[in-house]
Amino acid sequence: MKKTQRKQLHLGVLLYGCGHHQAAWLMPDSSVERIGDISYYQSLAQLAEKGCFDAVFFADNHSFQASDPNEMPAFWLDPVVNLTAISQVTHYVGLVSTISSTFSNPFTASRQLLSLDHITKGRVGWNLVTSMRDEEALNHSMSELPPHDERYERADEFAAVMHKLFLSWDSHEVLYNRADKQLINPVNINPINFKGTYFKVKGPSTTPKSPQGRPVAMQAGASKQGIALAAKYADAVYSVSWNLNQAKKYRKKLDEQIKQNGACDRHIKVFPGLVTYVGRTHEEALAKKAALDEKLPVETALKQLSFFLQQDCSHWEIDLKVPALPSIAEFKGPVGRYETVLEIIKDTRPTVKELLGYLNAGGGHFTLIGTPEEIVDQMEVWFETGVADGFNLMPPTLPGSLKDFVELIVPEMQKREIFRKQYKGHTLRDHLGLS
Repeated sequence: MKKTQRKQLHLGVLLYGCGHHQAAWLMPDSSVERIGDISYYQSLAQLAEKGCFDAVFFADNHSFQASDPNEMPAFWLDPVVNLTAISQVTHYVGLVSTISSTFSNPFTASRQLLSLDHITKGRVGWNLVTSMRDEEALNHSMSELPPHDERYERADEFAAVMHKLFLSWDSHEVLYNRADKQLINPVNINPINFKGTYFKVKGPSTTPKSPQGRPVAMQAGASKQGIALAAKYADAVYSVSWNLNQAKKYRKKLDEQIKQNGACDRHIKVFPGLVTYVGRTHEEALAKKAALDEKLPVETALKQLSFFLQQDCSHWEIDLKVPALPSIAEFKGPVGRYETVLEIIKDTRPTVKELLGYLNAGGGHFTLIGTPEEIVDQMEVWFETGVADGFNLMPPTLPGSLKDFVELIVPEMQKREIFRKQYKGHTLRDHLGLS
């Protein structure tokens, strides 16, 4: 009798500077001197491919203040350019770039992504964001970011244009017919003629649709508008969940929105962020976290907290309990991360210093500390509960934490038969099981 294969868990990794922990660059074995070196990112992607990861992913930020001595230029290289270089030294791992609908032109963005998808024979995905900082807007001839609702209206149009351009024509319409002097079949290559409030694009794209049909569409917003956008356009979403309760709430909101759209059989894959400290013993894992936390620059951590909470926290007493905060309904900033902060406070009743400790690697994502067995036990709970189709790894240090994951956690997942031992297909859609 043929053995039934277990459902497979997916893995991505968010490559960020020399690690997601704010003290990573201060460690003696830090990779900080290499953050502008393309061979560094190529080696990280090769490590992820060695671990059979579905994809490597780059976030993005369109501003760099350079006013704080602790400020890390983590987005030194443009994501699409970086991924293009990475594509030349990898063969299977997916390549996902963040694209801001607030600042990008959909014709240019779609052509860049389609070009890379052809170069890689179908390994590309894109993560749609609306951006979060006024400092970014100042680099795009704006005095400040447009209001939240307006940004999402623009993002909806942006996604619609991108999808039309991605599929505007097929490479089969290039005929190469020398005898009849026919290079293309123009009958099937037509304008998209998109006319909206924010974009007017004649089309078609200058690049045909990709080997995987179209690049995989990712989305990362946790607000009501973000979830509505994801339910409409996304193949998969990146989410922020501190605990199982928050993960269940997110999945429920997403599924309810999908049903509201009348697409009851549609399943969008959810990838919560995951921070891991793994050791061969539990004590070894704890020691890795403690060594990083000990070097945490408190001023930098408070600056990050100020952004998450949209208020000045620089003068908060770090040994006192966290002051009362506005409710979600009253909050005007990025909702997903704020909801996570409130969840951490509800769970732990922390001092300000303790809260900074929870947030200092990845900003409050699901954090696991322990042996490979202990960590995979918890990953399986989320996986089997249905709140996570996989995870987006956020290594506290790079390459160290990623190497630990590949060498210690991946074999444990493979032993339990919930993760591949080798790639079965070539495209990112193949890896993710998307049609």
